[in-house]
Amino acid sequence: MIKSVFTTLLLFTHVSVYCTNIQNPSKDKLLIEIVSYVLNKGHYSPSQINDQFSEEVYKNFLNGVDSRHLFFIQSDIDFFDSFKFEIDDQIKMSKIEFFNLSHQRYLQRLEQVKSFYPSLLNQSFDFSIDEKIDLDFENTSYSKSLSELKKQWRKFLKFNALGIYSNLKEDENRKKEKNPEYNLKVDKEIEIETRKVLKEDMKYFFEARYDLNRNDYFSIYVNSIALQFDPHTSYFAPSAKDRFDQNISGKFEGIGARLTKRNQEVEIVDIISGGPVWRENSLRPGDKILKVTQINETPVDVVGMRLDDVIKLIKGPKGTKVILTVKKVDGSILDVTLTRDIIELEEAFAKSTIIEKDNIRYGLINLPRFYVDFQDYGKRNAATDVKYEIQKLKKQDVQGIIIDLRNNGGGSLQTVVDMAGYFIENGPIVQVKSTGGKKQILFDTDNEIEWNGALVLIVNEFSASASEILAAAFQDYRRGIVLGSKQTYGKGTVQNMIDLNKIISGNTYGDLGAMKLTTDKFYRINGGSTQLEGVKSDVIFPNRYSYIEVGEKDQENPLEWDKITPASYETFINEDRFLSIIEKSKKRLEINPYVKLIDDQAKLIKQRQENSEFTLNYKDLIKQKEIEDFESEKFKKLNEFNNTLSFYPTNTDLEKISSDSILIKKRERWEETLSKDIYLDEAINILKDLSKAGVDFKQVAQASK
Repeated sequence: MIKSVFTTLLLFTHVSVYCTNIQNPSKDKLLIEIVSYVLNKGHYSPSQINDQFSEEVYKNFLNGVDSRHLFFIQSDIDFFDSFKFEIDDQIKMSKIEFFNLSHQRYLQRLEQVKSFYPSLLNQSFDFSIDEKIDLDFENTSYSKSLSELKKQWRKFLKFNALGIYSNLKEDENRKKEKNPEYNLKVDKEIEIETRKVLKEDMKYFFEARYDLNRNDYFSIYVNSIALQFDPHTSYFAPSAKDRFDQNISGKFEGIGARLTKRNQEVEIVDIISGGPVWRENSLRPGDKILKVTQINETPVDVVGMRLDDVIKLIKGPKGTKVILTVKKVDGSILDVTLTRDIIELEEAFAKSTIIEKDNIRYGLINLPRFYVDFQDYGKRNAATDVKYEIQKLKKQDVQGIIIDLRNNGGGSLQTVVDMAGYFIENGPIVQVKSTGGKKQILFDTDNEIEWNGALVLIVNEFSASASEILAAAFQDYRRGIVLGSKQTYGKGTVQNMIDLNKIISGNTYGDLGAMKLTTDKFYRINGGSTQLEGVKSDVIFPNRYSYIEVGEKDQENPLEWDKITPASYETFINEDRFLSIIEKSKKRLEINPYVKLIDDQAKLIKQRQENSEFTLNYKDLIKQKEIEDFESEKFKKLNEFNNTLSFYPTNTDLEKISSDSILIKKRERWEETLSKDIYLDEAINILKDLSKAGVDFKQVAQASK
């Protein structure tokens, strides 16, 4: 029996793979054994580990390591092919021969490419010859030899160089326009400058690859196995699990600075408002961290160190101190002592604003994800924050509320159940079926209602999982109108986080990480699944992704759609009245010129996306840009759109931000974005129609008991 701690998740997005520096083949074999056991015993619908499975793991791993065919050559693939149908057997025997050999060969090719690519950049690029590059790597053959690989790299470098060259040419023309006396650089000078810029870019390109160690690549291998079960089952190495926890909770313990690595140096790129760095006020973006010192310990030189390892040194429990030796932008060296604290990423949390139109106030709640602290549900989470935002809006007498779930990829199941309960008196919210077919109905059990007025939910193709549960529940109850893309993402599965360290006893290999495992499927209270089909919007509003394949149905190995018996529930609004409001909205959109423009733009984006062949000739590039500019000319009106709505913070928020210049700027940027949001215009119209319809929202949905 699997011994594990299960944490219920509803997630859409994948998390990047990071690993520890421990490199132990025996540990790798143990990890394969444990992962295989967990997948087969715990997954909702385990895959058969056979030759077909093996072939898919083989393809996905090679694609994960070298997706653009820039390192492996055909002889490598011919050599690897002998393992194509053996990986399943290796998994069953906890062997990693294929991984070891392919990784060794990759490192060999990486060194070879690193040794020859500089010579390609020492030669000038001729942008006048007729030459093209095909970026459809999935359907492109591997280079037949190293000499052919060099030719492929020359094209790859030239493609990147052409973009830089074109931008530099445009910069020169702008300078000339501003100053007619400016002497334009000749093409040769610009070409030389282009290669200089590209050399720096390639330095970062290879630096990132050399920052990865064997364990990083082994994580790719393990996830190539996990992917065959479904798109959302994945392995998390220890540091990846830390990143996941940070992402889902929206907070971490540290100093409050975002870092990057350039030229082997760790650089501060952003400072988080309210954190220790922000409060200390001596560090700035662009400052470089040279050393990290724990109190009463020897300083650690971090130049050349992996960024993940530097971050580990800097992070630590709240209240502890760390000393950073920093090289300032002006060249001075400074020691800065910081007391670590809990850093909350405000952009990850729910926020609200007042919207005013025709002297009537409405509320908007933006919810980026369904966040939670799994160590303590009673701490800050999406449900309690949304409740707080509703209360703030109610104090300002709003006549309707919009909940924006666009790009919300999911999160905690419990938070979405609690949140849905704020809008109904009581009743079922979602149905969950686990491995073995056992069904459970999750209810809102209290009679408390936070908002009994008009409600609109805005969604798009990237609204997934928990977002779909909320939208589906409101739709089934007819509690609110769903406005947005044709359908949401279509992720109708539930994941649990399994601590692999608790699977075995006597582990001497260190932290083994965790598995995010699909263990359940969720269903609407009407019995239908959101898997693949998503939630179909009541009012469809096109966007730039309308014709692009981005949903669950477009991923590898998704679980199938099905349905179960409905839960017992009652809607509270007359169906005809509800449909009439939807019909009114549809008619407005039919005659809205901006909607037609958005749809045409989406079609054009789809058309351009299908093109994988690009010119390496500058004149042809300019001609292509002219064509694209001409095609895009009519879409300039979209950039000029302003919904003429007025936005301002609640009184509570105004007090909070008034003394913080950073928060004021963030607020201004948000309101500027909102003023360009055409969705909000129609959402307000729907809220007005709901109010005019005379719907008594106090007669909320109740379960039939």
